[in-house]
Amino acid sequence: GHSNCVNCLRFTPDGQWLATASDDSTIKIWDLTAGKQLTELKLHRGPVNIVEFHPSDLLLASGSSDK
Repeated sequence: GHSNCVNCLRFTPDGQWLATASDDSTIKIWDLTAGKQLTELKLHRGPVNIVEFHPSDLLLASGSSDK
């Protein structure tokens, strides 16, 4: 899991994956069917405030207060 608090979570439109955004500066993608973490994304230097899946493609947007 994350080493700090989770700020946002979003499900893929089909409900099979979950993305979590955290103050630990990471985004984690979870496979809900398998019950395990798929990957960890380190794209930001600061806390990640929001994640959002595209409604029809496997694209993920994220927002942070880092500069």
